[in-house]
Amino acid sequence: MFAAENGLKGDPRLQAISQAIRVVPHFPKPGIMFQDITTLMLDHKAFKDTVDIFVDRYRDMGISVVAGVEARGFMFGPSIALAIGAKFVPLRKPRKLPGEVISEAYVLEYGTDCLEMHVGAVQPGERALVIDDLVATGGTLSAAIRLLERVGAEVIECACVIGLPEVKGQCRLNGKPLYILVEPREIDNCC
Repeated sequence: MFAAENGLKGDPRLQAISQAIRVVPHFPKPGIMFQDITTLMLDHKAFKDTVDIFVDRYRDMGISVVAGVEARGFMFGPSIALAIGAKFVPLRKPRKLPGEVISEAYVLEYGTDCLEMHVGAVQPGERALVIDDLVATGGTLSAAIRLLERVGAEVIECACVIGLPEVKGQCRLNGKPLYILVEPREIDNCC
């Protein structure tokens, strides 16, 4: 569900967040309108508003784990985790974590990929939030959900800053709620 459809309709923070995200046409390949969140993080107020909206939503949900998907989930996850009193668990690409890991493979439109997490990072029964910057097809988030559930975590929700129109109206992912702040912009009017 989009934030504007769930109590934040007309909230000026959402428009500011959307405007702070730079759109880079034809990157990394022709036809892609890349949503560059690095410019969001350069805007202190928009970045803080992004984190604050997530914190307000999750503060009282009893979440003990914020799992961030590599790499852009790492930019939002630790701040949210600190603010709600949870631990941050990175979900990494293969061979990036030094200890024993548990892995979950998933299919991409152009191949396969994998997420890994340290064994013992999440305990059975812990309540988890999965965070990433953008959801397109939901494949990566679905893999994150499966990975956390394999170790006994209860995934409460997935959250993303940006959701492609294809997921609009899709309130659930693998049976889990999906919360999105803004839709992608088509052009970059700032530069």
